[in-house]
Amino acid sequence: MSLVPNTIVELRFEEVIVPANPGSVNTPGHDKPLHMLPVGGKSGWSVQFDELPKLILQLRLADGTVGWGEFYRDHNWATVSAVSQNLLGRTLDELPLQDLPIPLSREYDGFECAIWDATAKSLNIPLHRLLGGAVRDKVKVGSWSSWREMDEMGPLAKSFQDQGFDTIKLKAGLDDDIVGWCQEIHNHAPGMWVIVDPNQRWENAGEARRRLQALDRIGNLMLIEDPIPRWMLQDYARLRTFTATPVVLHLSLPYVYQGQRPYDAINALAHGAVDGFNFNCGLAKFKELDAISTAANLPCWHGSEVDLGILEAMYVHQAAAAKSCTWPSDIFGRLIRSHDLLETPLAFSPPYVALPQGPGLGVTPSPEAIARFKQSENVFAL
Repeated sequence: MSLVPNTIVELRFEEVIVPANPGSVNTPGHDKPLHMLPVGGKSGWSVQFDELPKLILQLRLADGTVGWGEFYRDHNWATVSAVSQNLLGRTLDELPLQDLPIPLSREYDGFECAIWDATAKSLNIPLHRLLGGAVRDKVKVGSWSSWREMDEMGPLAKSFQDQGFDTIKLKAGLDDDIVGWCQEIHNHAPGMWVIVDPNQRWENAGEARRRLQALDRIGNLMLIEDPIPRWMLQDYARLRTFTATPVVLHLSLPYVYQGQRPYDAINALAHGAVDGFNFNCGLAKFKELDAISTAANLPCWHGSEVDLGILEAMYVHQAAAAKSCTWPSDIFGRLIRSHDLLETPLAFSPPYVALPQGPGLGVTPSPEAIARFKQSENVFAL
């Protein structure tokens, strides 16, 4: 019995761990775990992100077409196995791209990436055409760092500025001297903007105001993202009246354990709580969230989990096709990770990255690089 050419006949998963470059995250010796979600029996903020495995998926069709996907870190093999068995034998024509037959999970976007890549390749079009087409041919991006010694922060920002970046994003907990860091950046790299992301760790509006008042005086704070817990939307609204700095809510749909959903964006708008958004999610949901942000006449950027090249290529297509995505996106994995697993890296010319050309994602993963970082492999086939 012959199969329809676009029937899914194999899903090959290669589990990789790609470490960060030495010194690219923190000052050596001052490691602060940045993975917010619980891992096994460990609580959030207890594991560094580059210690966690990722899955690289090759989804093969009966005609030989391969769609590539990359999963967020710390996948669940039981979910991966069940979804794979459900997809085998189905044709792409049976799968509604905006609502795939996959349950809500952190694994959804990895499967979605591969299915959309295979679909676009089958149609011989770039992936962004499935999103309505690109409205720009390059996407604004920024640089990034976590914890640094005070005397290191200024020269680090200057080095990024010399490369062409005009923003640097910093993680900052309640015990971090964010005011001192921003002053050092102002002294060493005048004109360099800073995006501060406390990841909700400033606890309350009082602590946020204490820092924002000093940061406003320095004058290089571009945005403040998730300064306090997300449920305090009334306090977010009050912070907007206190500071001239735009207040931003990060909406990360892969954080399913935290219950983040698209309606959170509407709720934030209804409370007058935000000046824009950081959206991190898959293809169909990002298009949905961009429509909300565009209708509200507010900007956004594309977030990330410091990912590898396949997901970052997907992000570039998403951001290029999103009208509201004008702030610098978190597409900087190549600055941090020791490899992006691509044959040819994305074309960065800071502060921009070019939209990949060609059908599908427009990138070619490197079998040699994947093999170098591979921990295990699993194949599901007809």
